Amino acid sequence: MTETSDALVLDLVEWIAREPRPYAEVIETWRTSCPRLTIWEDAVDRGYVVRRPSVDGLRVTVTEDGEKFLRAHGRKH
Repeated sequence: MTETSDALVLDLVEWIAREPRPYAEVIETWRTSCPRLTIWEDAVDRGYVVRRPSVDGLRVTVTEDGEKFLRAHGRKH
């Protein structure tokens, strides 16, 4: 993983940590056509974010590991 993708994963996790996001919004916002920038997949594979059912569809939330990742990088308020 490159420093650029690590920074982008951090940005994605921080963005979701501000408030749980609808899955469709996350995919629309973070979708990329570049096979080398797999930000969403990296965040999921590392266990930083998860999709959860809600009354209005799937929501993406930050996991405990995601919270630790943010704190380790000084991004948790």
